[in-house]
Amino acid sequence: MAEGIILYTKTGCPYCAAKRRDLTEKKVAFTEINVSERPQVIPELLKLTRGERVVPVIVDGAEVSIAPEGG
Repeated sequence: MAEGIILYTKTGCPYCAAKRRDLTEKKVAFTEINVSERPQVIPELLKLTRGERVVPVIVDGAEVSIAPEGG
C-alpha cells in the first residue's frame, strides 16, 4: 500500500471533488484511489468504513476519516 495520505473517491462525487481540491490547495501530497475506476479496491474500502459504501475516505497513517464533510 502507498505511504502518506490516501484519498478514496468515486467519479461524480461532489464531496470527493471538494476534498481533493482542499488537499491540493493546502499542498498536501496524497494518492487518490477512484473506486469507480478500480472496483477491485472496494473490499479494502469496506474494511476501512466497517461496511459502509461511502466516500470520500481519507487514510493518514493509522487515522481513517470517513466522509468528514459529508458523502
